[in-house]
Amino acid sequence: MSSRIAILADSVADQIAAGEVVERPASVVKELIENALDAGASKIVVEVESGGRSLIRVSDDGSGMARADAVMCIERHATSKITDVSDLIGVGSYGFRGEALPAIASIAKFELETAADGDHEGTRLVVNGGRVDSVEPVARQIGTTVVVKRLFYNTPARRKFLKSKAAESRAVVEAVNAVALARPRVAFKLIMDERGVVDVPASRSMEERIDSLLGPDVAGGLIAVQYAEGEVKISGYIQRPAEARPSGRKAYLFVNGRPFRDSFLVRAAEAGYRGAVAPGDRPSLFLALEVPGDQIDVNVHPSKLAVRFRDRFLIERCFEEAVRNAINPIQSATAITTGTGKGRSF
Repeated sequence: MSSRIAILADSVADQIAAGEVVERPASVVKELIENALDAGASKIVVEVESGGRSLIRVSDDGSGMARADAVMCIERHATSKITDVSDLIGVGSYGFRGEALPAIASIAKFELETAADGDHEGTRLVVNGGRVDSVEPVARQIGTTVVVKRLFYNTPARRKFLKSKAAESRAVVEAVNAVALARPRVAFKLIMDERGVVDVPASRSMEERIDSLLGPDVAGGLIAVQYAEGEVKISGYIQRPAEARPSGRKAYLFVNGRPFRDSFLVRAAEAGYRGAVAPGDRPSLFLALEVPGDQIDVNVHPSKLAVRFRDRFLIERCFEEAVRNAINPIQSATAITTGTGKGRSF
């Protein structure tokens, strides 16, 4: 009886793995921006057409790659960020799994142009559906440009699950905003369908970046957060209780400079508002957490948006206390005693 079990072809395995890394166009934008930041970019330009379905182009002025590295970067698990499993403890780079570029290249028309300092010419790499079509020299400045066309063209079932152009465009903007807030000293530009959507210069602080990215209406309604308990530190900005509304809330969390998502920590922060906001109101949060590298695991999912804490109870309690401590002075000042001895609200 012949065997019914066989090893999948590399092309099939790559497309299956791509499903975890590349959920939608915003996932591609996020991964390419993170690669640019790991390369030391000071300015990143993102261009998107049709919500990212037809075109995504990310250009940076980072260190670039030599030809051998450019060819190697589309191989699965090829990375310059780690060499041993112990390097995962406290890893400081955004990328480290060596999965993003090969995953993207396996489900799109993919082009990469790059040049490193000291090279007399750059490299242009063209890949279609995971197959390398050409590697050739190109004249260009130091840095890297990645072009992704026709995302999911060879996986039509995945393409059908994409949402409307407007919804995918909003997700791209959110992806850019999250990283731009995490790295205020880097300039970001986002162009969608030839229209400028985000254009922020390098900033000196998160406060300045919030103002330039989201506008003075948002920045003007925030109060600063500074909290420390042992080796846990929380800083950033939260919305004044009086400014909170049931909708339109923005919640951005960062850990050791990395954007991440955690609904439980958002709820913990909201618990710090208890009694200060009306039921149903959801205040905006921009909170950056710093913890020792051995207290956190960022290798939870290929998307790297989820993290695991060694002492989650401590982190949740610190988020609640950080918010409560920040709004206490405001709460104390909301009512003053008049000559009649009655409280007056402001």
